[in-house]
Formats: sequence, C-alpha cells, structure tokens
Amino acid sequence: MDLLLLLRDALASSLVGSLLTAMHASKAGQQVGVLFTQEALAAVAQGSFEWPRELSGQEMRLTMADRGKDLGIPLLGRGEGRQLDAKGLISQAQEAGVVLYACPIWSSLLALENELPQGMLTPDTPAVLRLIQDAKKVIGTL
Repeated sequence: MDLLLLLRDALASSLVGSLLTAMHASKAGQQVGVLFTQEALAAVAQGSFEWPRELSGQEMRLTMADRGKDLGIPLLGRGEGRQLDAKGLISQAQEAGVVLYACPIWSSLLALENELPQGMLTPDTPAVLRLIQDAKKVIGTL
C-alpha cells in the first residue's frame, strides 16, 4: 500500500478531507486505504459525522455545498437545505478504488462487527499492524 490514512474522529471535515485526499491519490495510481477507528468508526457504522463549530451554520453549509458540488462531492437535500453528503462520500471513495478498513480493536469494543458498511474490510489486529508497517506513508494516529 502506498498511502494509509488513519481516521479517528467523527468530524465531517476530517472525513471529507481524508477521503478526497485518498481519492486523488488513488486517481494518481497509488494504492490507498483508510482505517476507521474510535469515534469515526462509530459514526460510519451507527451515527453521523458532525461539523465543527467553525464550519457550521447555514451560510457555511451552503457555501460548502456549492463548492463541493464543483469538486464532485455528493450532496444531500436541495435549495436552502442542501449540504455535503459526508456518508455518501464513503461510497464514492470505495468506487474510486480506496480500500476502507475497520479497526478490529474498536469494532470489538463498540460491538460493531455486524453494523459496518458494505465493502468495509475487517482485518484482524495482526493484519492491521502489517498494513501500518508495510504502507509507504501513514498519515494520522490511532
């Protein structure tokens, strides 16, 4: 694997930034994976990704939706209710060749083994350690 991104928080901004970076790297011919852990794993399985205070509010949401559409980010809603579809971006990343992994430790701690999105891989702990060791570049922390 050329690039492994570790995503641990449930901020929509982190998800969008990480997945767009992963998709661009994949498009450039790199093998890319994203390992979801901690609250990011809980959000992808059961919850939602929240926007940080500095990126929330209707004006900011509409601006990001308009700019995001130009970048190919999926949107939810229309008119004054439009916004970036953070979870829709997960499927888009998979379609772009980004491999998504669920951290086995946090999958077990949160009892999420049967609630993960379709296509998300669930390696065991030794396999995750090999992913981290063998990746040419790792970005993020567990």
